Amino acid sequence: MEIEKPAQTEIFNRVERLVGQDAMQRLAMTRVIVFGVGGVGSWTVEALVRSGIGHVTIVDADTVAVSNINRQLPATTLTVGEVKVDVLRRRMLEINPAVDLTAIAGRYTADTADDFHLSDYDFVVDAIDSLADKALLIHRATTEKVRLVSSMGAALKMDPTRIHVAEFRNVKGCRLAAALRRKFKHTGLYPARKFRCVYSDELLPNLGEDNDTSGAMTYGKIAVNGALCHVTAIFGLTLAGLIVEDVVRVK
Repeated sequence: MEIEKPAQTEIFNRVERLVGQDAMQRLAMTRVIVFGVGGVGSWTVEALVRSGIGHVTIVDADTVAVSNINRQLPATTLTVGEVKVDVLRRRMLEINPAVDLTAIAGRYTADTADDFHLSDYDFVVDAIDSLADKALLIHRATTEKVRLVSSMGAALKMDPTRIHVAEFRNVKGCRLAAALRRKFKHTGLYPARKFRCVYSDELLPNLGEDNDTSGAMTYGKIAVNGALCHVTAIFGLTLAGLIVEDVVRVK
């Protein structure tokens, strides 16, 4: 027996009650591309779809590893080995069967950057781990009219009250932001305009032994650091919140 799917008005009833019908229509028309759907980006995608964003593209080349289970939305003991974007797409369609969701099992790199037409989107979400790829995406996105929001380092954090939002130049106490600044200086490819970041100025040491055997050091990562779900999820949910607020508050 086929289960009847709920109507859009039912799914997003609480959203529309808060933001109104006009904003709800704008959310449905908004186009977002999310690069990286790990501990941060996967939660961004979830919040965007649950908030009524109508068009989402997700980009990630990785597969689910056992070590992802503690913090990444697509990762469970049943999905280990599956392509992350495929798992996430399946879940998003269960949440909103009408969402226009494109899943790309790939990376944003110097070799693939031209394949992504950033100007086709209203928002770009940078949740990339690789420093080189992240710097390139930031540079390219800020040369387009698309609005960019970016995650700084979410590992080695525990205190959720130290998670903040700031324009990139005002991010303090984040090693990833400092590394990006050095990268921009080295390449000469600076951001073309301002963009907002989610970051934390907390920095904790790794106390446990490095016993990761899941192949987590991939795709340009230079280290495997400890991370907690409540922190990475807040990073991701905050990125989504910045987008939803921008769309809702348009006059």
